[in-house]
Amino acid sequence: MNASQLKETWFSNVRMDVLSGITVALALIPEAIAFSIIAGVDPMVGLYASFAIAVVIAFAGGRPGMISAATGAMALLMVTLVKDHGLEYLLAATVVTGIIQIILGLLKLGRFLTFIPHSVVIGFVNALAILIFMAQLVHFQGQSWIMYALVGVTLAIIYGLPRVTKAVPSALVAIIVVTIVTITAGFHVNTVGDMGQLPTAFPLFHLPAVPFTLETLMIVLPYAIPLAFVGILESLMTATIVDEFTETKSDKNREIRGQGIANTITGFFGGMAGCAMIGQSVINVKSGGRGRLSTLVAGVFLLFLILVLGDVVARIPMAALVGVMIMVSISTFDWKSVSGMKKIPVPDTVVMLATVAVTVYTHNLALGVGVGVVLSALIFGWRIASKIDVRTELAPNGAKRYTLQGQLFFGTTSAFVEAFDAKNDPDRIIVDFRHMHVWDHSAVTAIAKVVQKYRQLGKDVRIESLNEESRLLVDKVGLASPSGH
Repeated sequence: MNASQLKETWFSNVRMDVLSGITVALALIPEAIAFSIIAGVDPMVGLYASFAIAVVIAFAGGRPGMISAATGAMALLMVTLVKDHGLEYLLAATVVTGIIQIILGLLKLGRFLTFIPHSVVIGFVNALAILIFMAQLVHFQGQSWIMYALVGVTLAIIYGLPRVTKAVPSALVAIIVVTIVTITAGFHVNTVGDMGQLPTAFPLFHLPAVPFTLETLMIVLPYAIPLAFVGILESLMTATIVDEFTETKSDKNREIRGQGIANTITGFFGGMAGCAMIGQSVINVKSGGRGRLSTLVAGVFLLFLILVLGDVVARIPMAALVGVMIMVSISTFDWKSVSGMKKIPVPDTVVMLATVAVTVYTHNLALGVGVGVVLSALIFGWRIASKIDVRTELAPNGAKRYTLQGQLFFGTTSAFVEAFDAKNDPDRIIVDFRHMHVWDHSAVTAIAKVVQKYRQLGKDVRIESLNEESRLLVDKVGLASPSGH
């Protein structure tokens, strides 16, 4: 990296990067504690993870300004491992998760992000916004009107202050003001300290206390593999969203490798596996964070908060942080996808709604995206399968010419075979593939079936105008029999 690139990614936006990083650090604490509780481990595991991952990804990641830390999607996958085998096996699984991600990054898995349709991305974003909002509702249970009032004040500052000045992040100002008001007035509301005990010791290097045997690997691998893929999926989807917010591009393969390096190191410092966080990333971007410095500050200041200012942080009212997260959910949701639904093709709308429904119902982002991608593929296959055009004409020499147009693959082979009338056709047949592409073994098998039908009736069939790729496939598989052998 030359001096120009270094300045661009690290020091082109210092003041706002520092302030946005501080804002993110405050919002990370209750999230990290909550995700630790979900996974069944001490709050320090999530807090150490958030610190370590954020610091490492600031240097190793491929998306400047994106925040990575302990996440709920990853925590849900750890529950059974922690319950059955304990924390040390979780740390081992975190290291293995990181190693798998590094390998997948080296294999350039990031290119497969292009296979995720836009309707699935929108569904993912909307589902995440809904989940972020739903996660805040629990903080209102058993609370008085003061909680609602403080959340209202927080939102008023967040949306109102930018109209006066954008010199400081409005979310940071809101947290500080609401905290001062709460302490000064003596309001009795839930605080960060009520979420769990903050650690008081610096995370130290620690080898997971597990036997270094094949048996241990077989225990952690079934957890590490899904953790690796869910982490990659959520990180790449979040990177895409931040790309759109900032109108910049990111290196997806470097991001995968960076996530792997971060998780590997985190496992050796007592932290759980994590990935990119869309909520905190949105906070960072909305607060003016753009460079790697914002991510580094978020991680470093998080550790400073819990080790040095722990007593102060513990008194921050949850109402302030809930207000910030509600802002995040509102900002994250793609409102145009609702207002413009009449303009969007029905199949795309169905895919988006299915992605949202599955994700929100299962709280599993990977499953929701998976369902959306599969549904999109089925719809695409159905559309293509119905678009084979066959025109016939008789040549002056008495031969019948079939001119084909469309895509020949496993989904269109039946329509292709049924287009021919072998019994009633003349003795000479020409099949023109000028406007058709042959994609797979099933397609070649279908061509072979047609050829065999005519030959069994003693008729001559000639295949014409295959494009180069289709001809190579047909020559490789062969048309000797319907099975292609």
